[in-house]
Amino acid sequence: MALTALEIKNAKEGLHADGNGLYLQVKENLTKSWIFRYSLNDKRSKMGLGSLSSVSAIEARAQLPELRSMVARGIDPIKHRQEQAEKKSAAEEAKNHTFMPLAKAYIDDHRSSWRSEKHAQQWLNTLVTYVDPVFKTTPIDQINIDLVLKALKPIWKVKAETASRVRGRIETVLSYAKGLKLRSGENPAAWRGNLDMLLPANSKVKRTKHHPALPYDQIPEFMVELRARTGMAARALEFLILTTARSGSIRMAEWAEIDFNKELWNIPADHMKGHKAFTIPLSKAAIDLLKALPRMADTNLVFPSPRNNRQLSDATLCKVIVLMNVAREKQEIPKWIDPNYNKEVVAHGFRSTFRDWGADSTTYSNEMLEVALAHAVSDRTEAAYRRGDMLVKRQQLMEDWAHYCEMKTDNVVSIKKAVSAQ
Repeated sequence: MALTALEIKNAKEGLHADGNGLYLQVKENLTKSWIFRYSLNDKRSKMGLGSLSSVSAIEARAQLPELRSMVARGIDPIKHRQEQAEKKSAAEEAKNHTFMPLAKAYIDDHRSSWRSEKHAQQWLNTLVTYVDPVFKTTPIDQINIDLVLKALKPIWKVKAETASRVRGRIETVLSYAKGLKLRSGENPAAWRGNLDMLLPANSKVKRTKHHPALPYDQIPEFMVELRARTGMAARALEFLILTTARSGSIRMAEWAEIDFNKELWNIPADHMKGHKAFTIPLSKAAIDLLKALPRMADTNLVFPSPRNNRQLSDATLCKVIVLMNVAREKQEIPKWIDPNYNKEVVAHGFRSTFRDWGADSTTYSNEMLEVALAHAVSDRTEAAYRRGDMLVKRQQLMEDWAHYCEMKTDNVVSIKKAVSAQ
């Protein structure tokens, strides 16, 4: 039987049953409040519903159906209320957090575990460029799939690789926010079962980036001009051509990596694009170039910048070619260009020059040429070329390449070597 208004008014200290687990609790000082008593998993509990001054009998009784239903379903009403309060608090907190500050916090938290400061800067730069203008001041818990698509669609087909990285970084930051209890639910930047239904696969839109390359029949003449130029950048570019290495490995090369006795360049994993150690056999021309270089006392770099003994920039190597073309233009001589794209050649393009020469003018196998460029090859192929004679064969390959680069310009002929590539 429910308490009457008079009984509620005159209630003395103690618990007064109102029915269905609802009680009026009166304390010694006669303050009154509503209590819901229940039993769950053989444990008796009581839950406060509010003071009589703020919750009337009608309002207290109106809460009972939902509370009793929870108990019947095995849900603890007290824990449920706590969880709801936490969610509400998190939602209020999320209103004060936007994407970019959280992205910067994530970068700071993980910076020490990344391979370089450059990686951290690339993370930040891509998010500032492609994401921040779209997400702006949107609270972190309100970023949805529509906003994610708005950021990705403009670059998805034209900058496929960058777009893929941006998507992954958005997903990571949103997961980070969820870990901080600033978000809940599914991640709108997730790929599988989410964005893969709305965007074409990266592999379907990815375009191969071609670096303007010099036709290999012009390399001997180019080398004559290059060797006539002075400066550390010119020597670095010459070494790049002779070794077919990437610019980054050249610029980071240290004297400790060079084994003059075995005529090898042992490149450590952190100086390689694929983060896997690699060895390049050095031709006589490459060894002679290294021996002619000055050794700087306060740096271990093979090709330090003459200004501060730090690493040369990638732009510095390409600038050598730019200056060579400027000189040619003044002499009204055709510039060094890639005829397929009608663009001036760049440093990285000489790897393609080597690859074309190897395919067209030698009998070295494609697999051997790919290994020489440190390209990823199949496990089966790589296993075959990890045999003990791999470096011997590649040593001959690099000698043949150096010999071709040094041929007189009036006697450029194809080299035909019956070299076994077993």
